Amino acid sequence: MSVGTTPGGTTPAATIPAGTTPESERDAEFQEHEKILSPDFLSAAQITEMLAEDIDGVQQKLKKFLNFKNLNTCLKEAILLDYYVSGFLWARGMEFSVIQYSKFMTLLDMLLHNLRTLHMSLEDSIKWLGEVMAETGPSHSQKNEESNVFNIKQANAVIDYLKISLFQHYKLYEFLFYSTREEIVIGTESLAANFGKQTSPSK
Repeated sequence: MSVGTTPGGTTPAATIPAGTTPESERDAEFQEHEKILSPDFLSAAQITEMLAEDIDGVQQKLKKFLNFKNLNTCLKEAILLDYYVSGFLWARGMEFSVIQYSKFMTLLDMLLHNLRTLHMSLEDSIKWLGEVMAETGPSHSQKNEESNVFNIKQANAVIDYLKISLFQHYKLYEFLFYSTREEIVIGTESLAANFGKQTSPSK
C-alpha cells in the first residue's frame, strides 16, 4: 500500500505538477485517503440503527445485515456474528463517530477477507494493519490532518483491541475458513466432549 510513490522512485516532495494548487493537491490526497477501507462494510444508516439498540438489538441487527440464518446449526456463522458484535460494542465504548464506526467495522471485515480469500498469515495481517493504520491514523503532515479517521490514542486502541481479539485467536479463524464442514463438526464435537469432561462433577 505504497502511497505517494511512482515507478522507479518517489515523487520529490517540493515538486507540484503544473496546473495544480496546494488546495487541489490536498483534495486529491483526501480522495486517495477515502479509498482506504472502502467500500464500507456497513452504511451510515445501518450503524445509526444499531447505535439505538441494546446488546441483543445489535446482535439481531447484525444477524439481519449479514443474512445469517443458521446460527443454531452453523458454528462459522455463530463465531463470525460474535466477532462483529464484539467489535461494534467495543467501538461503542470508544465513543466513535459514525464515520469512525464505519471505517472500524470495514477494517474488521477486510481483515477476515484477507484471511479467507488471500490466506494471509498472521504476520502479514499484522503488517497490513500497520500500513492501513498509517494511512487512516495521524499523519506527520499537517495538510492531511483533516482526513485523519483516528487520532493517536484511538489508533493505538484499535491495534490493541485487534491483538486480543482476532490476532489472539487467529488459528481459530483459519480453522473456520480452511476446514471442511465435516472437519468443523468433528472439531466442535471434540471440543464439546472435552469441555464436558472438565465440567462434569467428580464421583
